Amino acid sequence: MNAKKNLLFKLFICIASTSLLVSCSKSRDYKNSSRATGWKLNAKEGGFQYNPKAKEQETGPGLVFIEGGTFTMGKVQDDPMHDWNNSPNQQHVQSFYMDETEVTNLMYLEYLDWIKEVFPPADENYRNIYEGAVPDTLVWRNRLGYNEVMTNNYLRHPAYADYPVVGVSWVQAVEFSNWRTDRVNELILEENGITSRNAKYDVEPGQAFNTETYLNAPTQTYGGNDSITRGGKYSQNLAKRSEDSTNLYVQRKDGILLPAYRLPTEAEWEYAALGLVGLRNYNVYRGKKKYPWDGQYTRNSSRRKRGDQLANFKQGDGDYGGIAGWSDDGADITAEVKSYEPNDFGLYDMAGNVAEWVADVYRPIVDDEYNDFNYYRGNVYTKNAIGEDGTVKIVTSDSILFDTLSNGKIVARALPGEILEVAVDENETYLRTNFSESDNRDFRDGDKKSTRYYQSFGAEEDELTDSKRMYNSPKHQVYADSSGLEREYDQSSKRTTLINNEVRVYKGGSWRDREYWLDPAQRRYFPQDMATDYIGFRCAMSRVGSKSKKGKRPRHK
Repeated sequence: MNAKKNLLFKLFICIASTSLLVSCSKSRDYKNSSRATGWKLNAKEGGFQYNPKAKEQETGPGLVFIEGGTFTMGKVQDDPMHDWNNSPNQQHVQSFYMDETEVTNLMYLEYLDWIKEVFPPADENYRNIYEGAVPDTLVWRNRLGYNEVMTNNYLRHPAYADYPVVGVSWVQAVEFSNWRTDRVNELILEENGITSRNAKYDVEPGQAFNTETYLNAPTQTYGGNDSITRGGKYSQNLAKRSEDSTNLYVQRKDGILLPAYRLPTEAEWEYAALGLVGLRNYNVYRGKKKYPWDGQYTRNSSRRKRGDQLANFKQGDGDYGGIAGWSDDGADITAEVKSYEPNDFGLYDMAGNVAEWVADVYRPIVDDEYNDFNYYRGNVYTKNAIGEDGTVKIVTSDSILFDTLSNGKIVARALPGEILEVAVDENETYLRTNFSESDNRDFRDGDKKSTRYYQSFGAEEDELTDSKRMYNSPKHQVYADSSGLEREYDQSSKRTTLINNEVRVYKGGSWRDREYWLDPAQRRYFPQDMATDYIGFRCAMSRVGSKSKKGKRPRHK
């Protein structure tokens, strides 16, 4: 009997202890409380708020995922030119996204149409915005060739809608990428019930949505029209139960808005073009691929498509496509996107069709001794301009900043609704070891310290003379006077190079190029404010969060 009582007593103690533990765990829900402080997260009473439903980054419109990794950047084949341009070096690239195809005429026409609606060129304040965005269709002209049909039709005729846009300078490609960022994020906010329905169609001229303005000064978005900015159903419901104005707008920590569309870096473009993800041997990455496809030839070797060209390029003198018929490559100038097979990443036309702008400032050598991770030359660090009232300065219709390019074309540097950007100063650079100035394009290859005239203990010079600059390129001048724009060409006979901080790398062969240029490692440069009939572009986007979209699995299962 006593043994039974003891057993029952022990059982009672066990049940009571279990109940106590369960009640304690319920009272302290660690899923909804801070691991740092124990405070409740997303409490109605206040405190720290975050989005518990936020998942990994969504893939933006038109993009495909590129899982990062290591690769041998630079030439791994023969170098018949012996120019020591892009010698082999080992680099690692973080995961990112890239456009499946080149930006097409139809995509660019959508951009031009939007500019016309929001910044009507009939308004004198806005005229140069539209004119600065229009591609140069005269790139098709040739003194001894009849190409007027392309001059008049290539950009706008529906027959060329899905062909890659050309006649676009590097500067214009960057502006298109910025516009695309804002339009994609604008739609995301509308679909999540933040902004009012169809807000993107109802804006007044000069009152456009800008992502960075929304994140830094949301009340000034859409020209300060809060009925649009918080006109969605979700925003209206949130306003009824929230007294904290900081939570009435989407913030970066909510994980809803996408990072910026941009031009890919040279390292990203080359890595994506090679498509080494298709290699089935562990860590075999040195000198194994000459083209975005497997093999050493430009024709298809499969049974069904044997002999078909794998890219659109110039096959010889006077031969832009081959003999008409089955052996032709299907194009004499550019080809419709997706006309050829994609590479192992699912990217089309990473060789041939049009060459493509990348973000980098050109230098002959990739400085892998200084950096071998996400390599990029071209950093110019800026910060938001702050007004006397302590808030960010927003560009208005009366304060648009225009740049006059070396070819005399006028482009908008900052559109109405955007935040004014200024160079970083000592507040950001003081006692830093990773950067010391705003403009880093010349770093270790063009600045004073990298010339043979550098003297570490000599007298300071404000600026190197023309004869002592590492890259003694021509300096053309364009300035305005009472009669209009005046252009002065550099008349010096002592220039030694065309390289400067305004020339950008372009990659990949084009319809005008021979097979030699189809190798993803090949690189050339062109002034950033000029355009041609054989250079186009595609956009990229950084990946935030995990490197891979899915877990690894054994190869042979």
